[in-house]
Amino acid sequence: MRHQPLLNTRFFFSTTPMPCPYLPNRMERRVVTELIGRDPVTLHEQLSFAGFRRSHGIAYAPACTDCDACKAVRVITREFKPTRSQRRVWNRNCHLGVEICNPVATHEQYRVFSAYQRDRHGDGDMAKMDISDYQGLIENTPVETVQVEFRDGDEKLVAVCLTDRMANALSAVYSFFDPEYEGASLGSHMILWLIKEAKRAGLEYVYLGFWVSNCTKMAYKARFQPMEVRTAEGWEMLKPDAIHDGVAGDLTARPTIPMEVPNNLPFDDLLKPRA
Repeated sequence: MRHQPLLNTRFFFSTTPMPCPYLPNRMERRVVTELIGRDPVTLHEQLSFAGFRRSHGIAYAPACTDCDACKAVRVITREFKPTRSQRRVWNRNCHLGVEICNPVATHEQYRVFSAYQRDRHGDGDMAKMDISDYQGLIENTPVETVQVEFRDGDEKLVAVCLTDRMANALSAVYSFFDPEYEGASLGSHMILWLIKEAKRAGLEYVYLGFWVSNCTKMAYKARFQPMEVRTAEGWEMLKPDAIHDGVAGDLTARPTIPMEVPNNLPFDDLLKPRA
């Protein structure tokens, strides 16, 4: 009897419970799968639409047994209009030079990354990452990925945004900045830059990862409106009037219409790395 290989079989695994990094006295559990096979790019698109996020060569989503607070979010770029506060952030940082790079880790980036982790997440696992770990975070990608570097007038690297390019969206995988520039709101500036680039290229969304309504660390994400949140019913609009300092109440009852992921959308020079 001959056995056929399971070429199209997709395996998902559940992690062991660990302390939640976002909410106190909670345990976190994730479902993960490897982005491997004949077409990891399309798989990444499909899983992103389903609310997964990429890290290294895997995609993951929350799978907590007694909590559903952690939700994937995305900004609708064509309808986005910056608030007065966001315009101030943009004007404050518009002098920064921007360079699009291939996903190659450098010691310069790692110094900024390490300073950011010590300042923001000193008790987290990422604060313990060495240069080899950082290299894996940046370079281990099976999809189209670039790094967006932001530099001041002295060519000093002040912020980096690791970004995935998708057929109808950009996805902010991970971003960090020099803590000496804390008052410049560089995290928000990088999101504004991604939205502007996505809108310029006619892309529908900018994915911002996961958002927890009662987590102050994630409050800033809800300020980029209009925003959709992935729920059990699909992608739903987040009510602007339900947000207070980034904490949201109810979602709208109107689910968004699922969008087919195009397979042959031509890219222009959007986020094309320099040679």
